[in-house]
Amino acid sequence: MQQEIDVDVHPRYPVSWQASVFNGLLRGTTKPASALLLRHGLGLTVLARLVEMGERLPLPVPSGVSIAKEGGGACRSEWVRAGEPDEGKVVLYFHGGGYFFCSPATHRPITWRLSAMARRPVLAVDYRQGPVHSLAHSLTDALDAYENLLDRGYDPSGIVVAGDSAGGHLTLAMLLALRDRGMPVPSAAICLSPWADLSDVRRRANRWADPSLSASRVEWLARRWTAGLDCRDPLVSPVYGDYLGLPPLMIVTGSTEVLRDEGRRVALRAREAGVPVTYEEWPRMPHVFPILADVVPEARLVFRHIARFLTAVSAPAEPSAGQATDAA
Repeated sequence: MQQEIDVDVHPRYPVSWQASVFNGLLRGTTKPASALLLRHGLGLTVLARLVEMGERLPLPVPSGVSIAKEGGGACRSEWVRAGEPDEGKVVLYFHGGGYFFCSPATHRPITWRLSAMARRPVLAVDYRQGPVHSLAHSLTDALDAYENLLDRGYDPSGIVVAGDSAGGHLTLAMLLALRDRGMPVPSAAICLSPWADLSDVRRRANRWADPSLSASRVEWLARRWTAGLDCRDPLVSPVYGDYLGLPPLMIVTGSTEVLRDEGRRVALRAREAGVPVTYEEWPRMPHVFPILADVVPEARLVFRHIARFLTAVSAPAEPSAGQATDAA
């Protein structure tokens, strides 16, 4: 059902009061805190340590969800299983956090729901991050995790790769690297609010509308992580990539995000290369809003859309043409 994959989706609904409250909270806390701390290396360290302390508190997951830690290699991972997943398939997940904080533990509200909706286990990778490690280290860990799945006997047709924010960047960079190395690519990829442009382009869209991200701090982080690199290299800024030969993509953004246009640009470039893309833009949703699924109704609903995308990906291919749809 190719036509069900290559679509633009703009959900129409009254924004929930929960989403409105969280937008206000983010605007009054997260945004000013990041504007204060993300100005030098010490601020990065302080913010990362604060989040690390919070990770020690157990995050509640439903009784039917299991978490299993896994070590080995340069980074650790955790397996997340909800219900009775198909062990012959897997979702490889890369968490967000600006390439300097967060972990698989912080993103369990996403990963357990992905496992439930995809009906397969999720392997969430705790890849190396800055300021100690570089983008190249993160990409190496992502590629190693994927190759390890192949070594375990997983067929690429049974692998879905997903990530949010910086993890969305890592997802796209890994796909491009796999293709360039002549390796088999996964069956599909899902990017939630991807940070896809680390170049020196000034962000103007939603510069003041974004409730959680400061455009100037995103630009500061991009300069920090790309120092000494070609910031328009597709493995550094996937918006400049050639998407020929890549699998179907699902890109989810909020309409007021400062990163919204990066997701749009990736969708356009991928479609130009013949890649079917489900692009979803949710009104007034904050950055990586699916992580708020415990409390925000729209964040829970998006997982149904993900399930629909994965069902369409697994269906027999048919001729497609990009089209716009409204969905609730």
